[in-house]
Amino acid sequence: MGKFKKHTPEQIAERLEKASKLSEAGKTNAEICRELQISEATLSRWRREYGEMSRAAARELTALRKENDRLKRLLAGAELEKAAYKDLAKAKF
Repeated sequence: MGKFKKHTPEQIAERLEKASKLSEAGKTNAEICRELQISEATLSRWRREYGEMSRAAARELTALRKENDRLKRLLAGAELEKAAYKDLAKAKF
């Protein structure tokens, strides 16, 4: 069984550009997948998710995802603090 690879959005955009060029050259999906060394399911998932995204847009997507993760962690911390303050306010000393 092969080892799974995690591709960055930039790599995916690059491979999708290459896949579209190969498709225009008349190659079938199976031939394209063999050349890109990915499965047909992966190719269709990438096309559905990334479409005709450029490399710059893929880089921006990566940055936005990182920022979104950071903000979610900050919000989770703030919600924990808020819940702790509510519990302290309810407690009688």
